[in-house]
Amino acid sequence: MFKKISLIRSGGQTGVDRAALDAAKAMEVPVTGWCPKNGWAEDFPDFPGIREIHPELKETPLSDPKQRTAWNVRDSHATLVILPRPFERVSSGTALTVEVAKSLGRPLYVTDSKDVSSISAWLDSLGKELDLNIAGPRESEAPGIYGLSLELLKKLLTDIGMGPSGTAIGIRHAKRI
Repeated sequence: MFKKISLIRSGGQTGVDRAALDAAKAMEVPVTGWCPKNGWAEDFPDFPGIREIHPELKETPLSDPKQRTAWNVRDSHATLVILPRPFERVSSGTALTVEVAKSLGRPLYVTDSKDVSSISAWLDSLGKELDLNIAGPRESEAPGIYGLSLELLKKLLTDIGMGPSGTAIGIRHAKRI
């Protein structure tokens, strides 16, 4: 049986970060995360920035997105990185996420936008009530990654039994014959 994610953490940037927050909210999974000072994101460059639509995010003292990236990895149990296929080019921010997770010894899973069963198995191996950081490239670096990630994450949350009002929809699936 897959373990429940208690919290999804992300930085709010366009692309994978935003898809993580939007998918979690759609499935009624609590969200948090660090964003750069003044809430900066590509599409929300001015204060309050991304916090206008995701007030759950907290600002780092610095406006440098590297601090946001490092703190989201640091403050989570594990990090899921979603990349487009093929993996030929990894953005500097995504590379930093992987580097920080490895340096802190945090569980890390890097995948494309279609591999739900492997992600579920990885999550199941990590324990219960996970604070999961989800990261990947910005929409400007990988056009279409928001939509692919949103679809993947909604399917993943459904598959691991996350549902509206905190109910485990997997229980309903288990009763089907």
